[in-house]
Amino acid sequence: MAKSKNSDTSRKPIADNRKARYNYEILDTTEAGIVLQGTEVKALRNGEANIAESYVSEEDGEIWLINSYIPEYTEANRFNHDTRRRRKLLLHKREMAKMAQAADREGMTLVPLKLYFNDRGRAKLQVAIARGKKVHDKRETEKKRDWGREKARLMRERG
Repeated sequence: MAKSKNSDTSRKPIADNRKARYNYEILDTTEAGIVLQGTEVKALRNGEANIAESYVSEEDGEIWLINSYIPEYTEANRFNHDTRRRRKLLLHKREMAKMAQAADREGMTLVPLKLYFNDRGRAKLQVAIARGKKVHDKRETEKKRDWGREKARLMRERG
């Protein structure tokens, strides 16, 4: 039987930035390719990357992922990569212009959300155009999440 296109294993995140959805109001998302060195791909397949402290920046007409952590691949010995190097993101010119313009607007930022392999086995990064949340917005989000959990618990008990 052929593997379905929307299988969960192909879109399983390697690294997820869960804090971003709490700290930012996500306005728009884009899928970007990422330029990797040879050992970085093998290290990503081990699934130990981290994008929680990383950010996306526009410099000289290019979009870069900065401060992301991809651990060294232990079997690569001296040919290993730098774990926190800057990585170039691959986007169409129109998408780059849209993201750069959004980042220049007041209060907007580019945030990495998720790092994963697509159906073809290529590493992709989901990048969001986001606006920082205020403290009261964070509290409101937390209240909604807690109420959803409480409601689900009550439905399970009674129903």
